[in-house]
Amino acid sequence: MADPPKRVLNEALLTYAYILLYITLSSGQIFFNKWVLSSKEINFPYPLALTLLHMIFSSGLCFFLTKVLRIMKVEEGMTLDIYLTSVIPIGAMFAMTLWLGNTAYLYISVSFAQMLKAVMPVAVFVLGVAAGLEMMSCRMLLIMSVISFGVLVASYGEISISWIGVVYQMGGVVGEALRLIFMEILVKRKGLKLNPISIMYYVSPCSALCLLIPWIFLEKPKMDEQGAWTFQPLVLTLNSLCTFALNLSVFLVISHTSALTIRVAGVVKDWVVVLLSALIFADTKLTFINLLGYAIAIAGVAAYNNLKLKKEASRVSPDDSQPDQSIPLVSSSTSNE
Repeated sequence: MADPPKRVLNEALLTYAYILLYITLSSGQIFFNKWVLSSKEINFPYPLALTLLHMIFSSGLCFFLTKVLRIMKVEEGMTLDIYLTSVIPIGAMFAMTLWLGNTAYLYISVSFAQMLKAVMPVAVFVLGVAAGLEMMSCRMLLIMSVISFGVLVASYGEISISWIGVVYQMGGVVGEALRLIFMEILVKRKGLKLNPISIMYYVSPCSALCLLIPWIFLEKPKMDEQGAWTFQPLVLTLNSLCTFALNLSVFLVISHTSALTIRVAGVVKDWVVVLLSALIFADTKLTFINLLGYAIAIAGVAAYNNLKLKKEASRVSPDDSQPDQSIPLVSSSTSNE
């Protein structure tokens, strides 16, 4: 049996390995999606179909892992009322987030999309106040102003801005903010805490259904007309598998640390994506104003996360030594997968 110092060291190394895995998978998935959607080699510019494929794949794999192999557990406590009033809205907003966010990659660069995502805490806070889940305060108002100012500065520094892409990306931000609000209502008002595996199990089929209907009317006719059914199944299957692996990495990080760690790691991931995208994609040209504005926004996000940490710590009793294993209710860096 390993002595305590060695065991602590091993646990710390394992935790950092999970965090690194999350950052790598999350960043890689964003680049992978961008490549699949915009690459002439893959020739699959159908974000709605790609997102639908992800949800179908996640639904099937979740069922196989939890009900067939039984190597993962689905949390108990789900009722028909909770599913109808909470899970379906969460699934619909999740579908909206992924659909619009992935569509934005057809019009704007990966780095600029990440910069726009920094406004997420503002959207979550405003909607939280409207839903009665957040309280307005001078400190929070100042933080929201800093984040908004930073995003505006970053947008001003964008060389070739596509307003269609901005609208799609901001629509995805609003969808994600609404999803997080519904999640908070599910936890706070209905008392149900679900780990990410349970969320994927319940939400993925609902999201797939919500995506199927618009896909039939918006993208299926285009795919039939352009012969897009000759896509590369191996590439799309690998893309879907990477999406599922990303969700599992979130589960591993939260189970070994806390939901806040995902938010902090997400900030690091955002910087990695912004900087790497300038090296990988030809449509990315970062300016000093871009980076300055994004740095200001991230500083506001860091202050927001710190304030949320203090509030969460004040609600936890001294005897509660278990990390929070529910999914993060507020995130500044929710990826488009």
